Amino acid sequence: MSHADELAAMNRAQAAPGLLGDTPQRDYTEKLRRFNAFARPELCEAIAALAVQADARVLDAGCGTGEALGWFRESAGDRALVVGIDLATAHVRATRRRAPALASVLQADMLRPPLLDGSFDLAWAVNTVNHLRDPVAGVRVLSRLLRPGGRLAIGQSSLVPDMYFAWDARLEQCVNEAVRLYYRERYGRSEHEFAAIRAVVGWLQAAGLPQVAVRTRMIERIQPLAEADERYLREAIFRDTWGERLRPYLRREDFDTLARLCDPDDARYALRRPDFHFLQSFTLAVATKP
Repeated sequence: MSHADELAAMNRAQAAPGLLGDTPQRDYTEKLRRFNAFARPELCEAIAALAVQADARVLDAGCGTGEALGWFRESAGDRALVVGIDLATAHVRATRRRAPALASVLQADMLRPPLLDGSFDLAWAVNTVNHLRDPVAGVRVLSRLLRPGGRLAIGQSSLVPDMYFAWDARLEQCVNEAVRLYYRERYGRSEHEFAAIRAVVGWLQAAGLPQVAVRTRMIERIQPLAEADERYLREAIFRDTWGERLRPYLRREDFDTLARLCDPDDARYALRRPDFHFLQSFTLAVATKP
């Protein structure tokens, strides 16, 4: 693809909301905060493994509510220069309220960032590139922002987390399939287009970054649950991912059982079960710019 063709593709992409409905007006601040608090141990482990140098320049593309900016500063001994960009006005406001003192936070489209090519040692994009209608174009843009030898880290958690019902394998299967049906209907996309974890390595290679290292960490939780874990599971999974939206995709008796499992006032509330088990994957693929 020529640069002119790539620019035309970017312009077309900006004319419509992102694949998952993102616009400058969209706001899912609380969901992002809950996920970052929930997955902080695994995300911080991934950041530490990158071994960012003290004087590095780090870009967080799609910074959301900005927690990673502080984690990168801490990992580099509070000396790294960190920059965050996000499309959503609400996310940028939230990030600016909590960002480290020396961090820069910009509201911008990732496909057209107001940043100089070759400016960064590391670009980090977690649960971001999969929101683009052309992920490879986004990876190419981020690659251009890196200096030679710089690294691009694309992270993706599973879009449809698996909840393991140790007490009812049949209901587990029904619920996870209902979630997939809901997402396919809501966004008008095939199951293939939501398989972002399996696509990350290919995106990097298609963007001209052939040497890719990849690692998948499992975000696994059982009893006893920390407060941040329970809050994320209760609000982001039980309410936002499940809840009333699944009613059309489940038999009445299965939905009624699920509703009781999600109700903190019910004796069968899932998060109080001693055999509760949750598993969500987080894949980080890292490529080095030639």
